[in-house]
Amino acid sequence: MAKSVLVTGGAGFIGSHVAERFLAEGWNVTILDDLSIGREENIPDAARFVRGCITSSDAATLVKEGHFDVMCHLAAQIDVRRSVNDPVFDATRNILGTLNLMEAVRTSGHATRVVFSSTGGALYGNFDPPPSTETFPKDPEAPYGIAKLSVEHYLAYYGRVHGLDTVVLRYGNVYGPRQDPHGEAGVVAIFCNRLLDGRALTVFGNGEQTRDYVYAGDVARANFLAATSELPPRGRLDARAFNIGTSIETSVNTLAETLRRIAGATVSIDYAPARAGELARSALETGKARSVLGWTPQVALDEGLAHTFHFFADRWAQFAAGGNA
Repeated sequence: MAKSVLVTGGAGFIGSHVAERFLAEGWNVTILDDLSIGREENIPDAARFVRGCITSSDAATLVKEGHFDVMCHLAAQIDVRRSVNDPVFDATRNILGTLNLMEAVRTSGHATRVVFSSTGGALYGNFDPPPSTETFPKDPEAPYGIAKLSVEHYLAYYGRVHGLDTVVLRYGNVYGPRQDPHGEAGVVAIFCNRLLDGRALTVFGNGEQTRDYVYAGDVARANFLAATSELPPRGRLDARAFNIGTSIETSVNTLAETLRRIAGATVSIDYAPARAGELARSALETGKARSVLGWTPQVALDEGLAHTFHFFADRWAQFAAGGNA
């Protein structure tokens, strides 16, 4: 009998890639999404779709009665700026919503492995030079990162006290087809759309701030490996946490120039004042994921950016022809 996975946020950018990966591996896939961010057209045809919010009693019932082998938990409030403006909403979705699902797992009586999508870029703060290892001090700059770290602490608690099977993936800046222009990695989607519209690219600050850009397909594979690999014993916060990135720092200037080259565009790059609280540098050390999960990134930045730009170009052409984008 095929194994089953619940992908929360499976109609979203990363979640839809995760759902596709499990389907390709022969799993039964159920997607839970309230479509506040996700798009119904992202949902794979072979997946079962349940519309609902992770804070609801219906979502808890789905988890409790679904007898899922794995829950990949990606549903979240993902906008760092919104978390700064409305930290209560951010915590309601990202902390209380997760606890709603975890309590359902705890009381279900079923051995469900929980793979939690956390953040590497927003977790480690701005104090130690990259690449960050999993054991780096955690000092998030925004409520979004604080909420993710809080959930990690809860998951460690559920593992140690209740024996639940939990694992954490700390992503770099994920990009790829179907990306939404939210969060820091959303700059790739923003740049692609501006290039297609023939508009200048806006870079905040001097453009030398760096991020670790990791392709969505590689992140989906990391979720599958985290769901199916033998894991270290439960223990302290970082025992079952894995950085998922490339360990390569890429500046915003380099990102902009690369996308201009891929697009064959000559639009200008305009510089705007730096945004307060923005990290100067970020990259993730991924040796632990390689040694324990057997995961390494397979898609180089140039290749991934080309795939992403052509996805947006195809969607832009469809929209221009009067179709649905």
